[in-house]
Amino acid sequence: MAEKITPRLENYPKWYLNVIQEAGLADNSDVRGCMVIKPNGYAIWENMQRGLDRMFKETGHVNAYFPLFIPMSYLAKEEEMAEGFAKECAVVTHYRLKAEKGQPLKVDPTAELEEPLIVRPTSETIIWKSYKSWIQSYRDLPLLINQWANVVRWEMRTRLFLRTAEFLWQEGHTAHATAAEAEAETMQMVKVYAKFAEEFMAVPVLVGPKTEGQKFPGALYTLCIEAMMQDGKALQAGTSHFLGQNFAKAFDVMFTTPDNKKEYAWATSWGVSTRLIGGLIMTHSDDQGLVVPPRLAATHVAICPLGKTEADRAPALAAAQKLAAELRALPREEFFGYEPIGVQIDNDLKTSPGYRFAKHEVRGVPIRVEVGPKDMEKEIPTCIVARRDYLYQVELEPELNHQKKNEVPLVTSAESIVRALKDMQRVLFERAKKYRDARTVTATTLEEFAALFPVKGGDKDEEETELNKLQFVYAHWDGTRETEDMVQKKYKATIRCLPFDGPMEPGTCPFTGQPSARMVLFARAY
Repeated sequence: MAEKITPRLENYPKWYLNVIQEAGLADNSDVRGCMVIKPNGYAIWENMQRGLDRMFKETGHVNAYFPLFIPMSYLAKEEEMAEGFAKECAVVTHYRLKAEKGQPLKVDPTAELEEPLIVRPTSETIIWKSYKSWIQSYRDLPLLINQWANVVRWEMRTRLFLRTAEFLWQEGHTAHATAAEAEAETMQMVKVYAKFAEEFMAVPVLVGPKTEGQKFPGALYTLCIEAMMQDGKALQAGTSHFLGQNFAKAFDVMFTTPDNKKEYAWATSWGVSTRLIGGLIMTHSDDQGLVVPPRLAATHVAICPLGKTEADRAPALAAAQKLAAELRALPREEFFGYEPIGVQIDNDLKTSPGYRFAKHEVRGVPIRVEVGPKDMEKEIPTCIVARRDYLYQVELEPELNHQKKNEVPLVTSAESIVRALKDMQRVLFERAKKYRDARTVTATTLEEFAALFPVKGGDKDEEETELNKLQFVYAHWDGTRETEDMVQKKYKATIRCLPFDGPMEPGTCPFTGQPSARMVLFARAY
């Protein structure tokens, strides 16, 4: 285990930050609440982008880019959105600094903007301003646009990847001729997110609508995907919103129908962000460091030639180079996120083998290959293949005799590595799903619910709850905002969603005794 990583059971929040630090994913910035995404972290985001971007384009979407700055009057046009984002907006009021010799820089009071500009918290308003000139006829629809960008939301309590003042994301914004088309788009995109989470991130998710109190400001309804982290908390990993005609009416976006009538366009928006990296860390990583699903790994295989001197190491290095070439030449498969297998040859003579192995382990490289002089001297040369998920294999399939390291012939090692990568992707997903399902329970009485969400007092109850105590809880709810707000305030638990595949039987709300149409999912959340 990396010396600086605090065990999860000892302090889960500190463990999370230690993994980020030791794996070289990100640093805190000198700008409050912002982060520097380091190359190892950005490589994961790039692979997420590639996978998602391909899925968006396969469903007919194209990319565009819109301004970072939004006139304040645009935000004010949609009342619900203005109210929802007002407290999180960063505002630009001046366009120039004043520099005088020997004096500190200061804002030039004569350079005040006629209208303040908002640093985009989301882009619905400025995009729909553009759509007014882009959409004239039903022939211009549907308009299926995605944007890869950064946004700013002035968060007070921040945490790397999970909640930062500035973060990277994609935001889709589409316009349609009918409500049915827009609603189909809303459902299609939440399913895209669920597919990406499960097939790329190996993170099982629950899919369903948010409550009225939890929906996106300006939306008629919001669909989401919710994932369980190892501490039992929920992470909202992606959202898709049916916006109705709210933004079309706010910006007067009308089109001529086939029968020559005027109609407002129907809208959707949907997005995921770099918080997916935080979700990936907290779903799969362990006390040894980062664990990355193979489909999102920048480096799939680290090959470590062994030998005390360059001469001792020469045959092993030659074998490593040959294996690396074989792996890189393999056909690109969808399994690997449409990218070739990433291979790194670690031929560092200055550090010990143990240090090198630990480095790749803490950074989450899925497969490590060791090849040394003794391996090369065998009648049939071999190498050692070590999987990063060895402990997960043992946990998920204890009936099988899993080995931490497997000796394989060099001549067939490329095939063995590919099989191991595919199996690791499977094991990570199945383990995470088994973990979530085992910690999903039902509460039918107030006493049962209260026992599942203990409160110690103070504002940091969520931070103080011990690992392995929190769970996903299905319980009835009377459907009112008042009850939802009471539960959040008293038990620090929120309704994450109404899962499409959750319990549908009617019952009685344990909080009020009123009828309940169905059970909903409660959890503490990031």
